[in-house]
Amino acid sequence: MKKIFLIDDFKAVISDLVKSKKKIGMCHGVFDLLHLGHFRHFEEAKKKVDILIVTVTEDEFVKKGPGRPVFNHLERAECLSSLELIDYVVISNEPSATKVIKLIKPHIYFKGPDYKNNKEDITGNIIKEKKAIKLNKGKIVYTTDRKFSSTVLLKNYINFLSSKQKDSIKRIKEKYNFKEISSFIENLKSVVPTVVGETIIDKYQFTETLGKSAKEPVLVFKKKYFEKYLGGAGAICRHLSSFVNKTNLLSYLGQDNEELNFIKSNLGKKILFDFISKKDSPTIIKERFVEEINNRKIFGAYSLNDSSVSSLEEKSLEKKLSQLLKKSNLIIVSDYGHGLITKNFAKKLITNKKFVAVNVQINSSNIGYHSLQNYKNANCIIINENELRYEMRSKTEKIENLLKLLSKNLNLQFLVVTRGYSGAILYNTKAKKFYYSDAFANKVIDKVGAGDAMLAILALCLYKKIDCDLSLMISSLCASQSVNSIGNKKAISKITLLKELEHYLI
Repeated sequence: MKKIFLIDDFKAVISDLVKSKKKIGMCHGVFDLLHLGHFRHFEEAKKKVDILIVTVTEDEFVKKGPGRPVFNHLERAECLSSLELIDYVVISNEPSATKVIKLIKPHIYFKGPDYKNNKEDITGNIIKEKKAIKLNKGKIVYTTDRKFSSTVLLKNYINFLSSKQKDSIKRIKEKYNFKEISSFIENLKSVVPTVVGETIIDKYQFTETLGKSAKEPVLVFKKKYFEKYLGGAGAICRHLSSFVNKTNLLSYLGQDNEELNFIKSNLGKKILFDFISKKDSPTIIKERFVEEINNRKIFGAYSLNDSSVSSLEEKSLEKKLSQLLKKSNLIIVSDYGHGLITKNFAKKLITNKKFVAVNVQINSSNIGYHSLQNYKNANCIIINENELRYEMRSKTEKIENLLKLLSKNLNLQFLVVTRGYSGAILYNTKAKKFYYSDAFANKVIDKVGAGDAMLAILALCLYKKIDCDLSLMISSLCASQSVNSIGNKKAISKITLLKELEHYLI
């Protein structure tokens, strides 16, 4: 008899089970490593029901840090199906069990004793699952014996972390416990940031490689489908939404307000936006052609007018900024060098007596022309290593020396450089101290937007005066979330961040 099903394929089976009038029980989890605690859990559950269904979280929704899950969902499902106690195994494509509960409608939903205290569940999933069970006239039963943890066992026997990652975690554990860090992150919601920068539409055109043209030395690709994601300052706002109650966005659109409906639909209710219309300009669209099979970018084509806004448009920006800052306490600037932020407007941003965090991005359209010099006296600037070396005209100088010199030249409080796989360095000029964090990404699908994700969360943390070491680690973990998906398809999740921290620190 077939025991393993995808959730959508299980509908017919559950329909027959309901007709049979048999008592149905359900267990749910990751089950990345089966252990004695699981066996006892299933054994106790099976004694109370006729049919025991175990649902397994699909790989995409497992948030337990680098290297997890160790076993993919098909492997985990196969292991479970080998147990006689279990009648069916269903693979769930949701972060919680709510969807499968609604489908299966179990008479009893079994959870381990560690889930009795709902307040300790940082995801909030158990509360949602309880509601779903109640709606379907079932009940939740907590089994009594679960003395083992897959995460703890795997931590003890498998080395998921590099020595640098372990060092970063060790430093944080010596200073703070998980509850303290959770409290810090929860308190970020009181911040009301205003994000200033170009709103960008990232269009990914997926293709199939056809090969070389028969008539000329040109590679030919077949267009298949495309996806659009909100990038630039809009992406920063989406990242912030998981951490704060309200965000303001000041940006520009093309003269005819192209893409306004798309942008509105992706911003969400927590983001209040104000745009100017830039004359003789399109809304910025950065199109990337991607080979579908391996998600490799082939080339890009940009639609933009990167000339500076007019004096009239600049005055409109200043007026809108003045209104937004009355109800804001933090300014986050993402300057892509596409004409929104003039030298004069940058000065206005810096002199507003608010905490100002800046990312000045060098890209193919502005290299050699875009500089950090407009942001003297900002509180924090974040750039990557290449941008730092372009700015300082130095290819080989030690990074720490460059950070010291640039911080002094620009009179900065904090200067951060990101280094890809090598992590990030934060220099605190007042303390004259460097802080280091390793990169925490276990896989990199797309690096686009990683700097934006880091800027968003780091700005919140530094504004709230969270310890520099901890601020850097938190924002590094958020950047690692960003690179796990194509473009800016997914915004940073506070819940995912807390789950990762919980697994590292407890």
